[in-house]
Amino acid sequence: MNITQEKIDNLNAVLKVNIEPADYEARVEKAIKDHAKKAKMPGFRPGMVPPSHIKKMYGKSILVDEVNTLLSDTLNNYISEQKLEVLGQPLPKLDDKQEYNWDFADNFEFNYEIGLAPEFNIDFSSKDKLTQYIIKIDDETLAERVKNIRRSYGKMTNPDVSAEDDVLYVQLTQLSPDGSVFDGGISNTTSVRLEQIKDEKIKKSLTGVKKNDEITLDIQKAYGNDAPKVAAILGIDESEAADLKSNFKLTVKNVNRLEESDLNQEFFDKLFGAGVVTDEAGFTAKITEELEMMMNQDAERRLQNDIYTYSIDKVQFELPDDFLKRWLKATNEKLTDEELEGGYKDFAQNLKWTLIENKIIKDNGIEIKYEEVFAAAKQSLDAQFRMYSPSPLTEEQLGQYTVQYLQNKENANKVFDEVKALKTIDHIKSVVTLDKKEIPYNEFKELK
Repeated sequence: MNITQEKIDNLNAVLKVNIEPADYEARVEKAIKDHAKKAKMPGFRPGMVPPSHIKKMYGKSILVDEVNTLLSDTLNNYISEQKLEVLGQPLPKLDDKQEYNWDFADNFEFNYEIGLAPEFNIDFSSKDKLTQYIIKIDDETLAERVKNIRRSYGKMTNPDVSAEDDVLYVQLTQLSPDGSVFDGGISNTTSVRLEQIKDEKIKKSLTGVKKNDEITLDIQKAYGNDAPKVAAILGIDESEAADLKSNFKLTVKNVNRLEESDLNQEFFDKLFGAGVVTDEAGFTAKITEELEMMMNQDAERRLQNDIYTYSIDKVQFELPDDFLKRWLKATNEKLTDEELEGGYKDFAQNLKWTLIENKIIKDNGIEIKYEEVFAAAKQSLDAQFRMYSPSPLTEEQLGQYTVQYLQNKENANKVFDEVKALKTIDHIKSVVTLDKKEIPYNEFKELK
């Protein structure tokens, strides 16, 4: 058996594999004998079918299987022994037109294209500068958060007249162009949250209304031509909502208002535990602290994304794009040419980042230990459980769930990749210059 490499350029090569009868004869004979021992055929006792009979009936298919297995093993071993950094997987050359008899005496030649990882250098230093945002909570964000928390612990009332934050329980009836009720048209009873109305003039027209009031509503204008929202309000399909031109008669059935909870000790104790907060100033400080903690997680995600983008732009190298596109098509039969072209840029960027990650990890001797993967998975699961349960799991329970979660190979690989990415980003952060900048949250949201 002989395998050679023909270098096309720095990113592409062809592997030629020659297989002779001596390379596969023993494997095929063994496979035929093993098959004979297990075969159940009429006229023969179980396990007593002669190998010659198996060879006559199934020999070619067994030969094909064994040659394919030998070919796969040969390619993988060669790539490993030669320490070739390949991208994707070897692809059979499409222009190979050789045909074989598969008569146990053929010499086989197979040609495979491979895409090679590029060679590149990474030279991050203190001269590379990125902004690290420190978010401060602005008055508007704080007031909105306080309002939402107080409403979460408040009570529902039914005032006579609506205000701008109320919810109207209404009947919506489709109208004809002349303003009359459209016979057989859309009709739905639903709730309308005034704060979700996009058009300020329409929102104002719905403020100050009372039970049984009727208003003509341009529903598309009210929701800014948001088809999913219009569909949900009317109880129709999104496609129908997107094409809808009609106005609707809105009849008020009821006015609902969620009153804000009083800022008293009972409210503070519900939120933070008995005696932790005792006055409004302490409440405001606590909410500010929690908000800044959440917002700085947003800032960290922003920094990580900026490092990713900066790295992709700074570390320049080419990929074997034509090969990778063929490989993607070969391994995704349903992938259309349009989908391939539309998604290839993102695929190539993610692949570039993976190559940068691998080089940083290798060049700097960075280790990723099981304990770190376990801790990351445990933290993620803990956060998920807390979303659905008010009482946290015990350490023992959380540990058991984490072990079970990581027994799934796909889950384990996912968390491993997350830890690898974080370690790579931490290394880059330790090398480049991070210019800290305080910024109000409302300005941070507007950043591109």
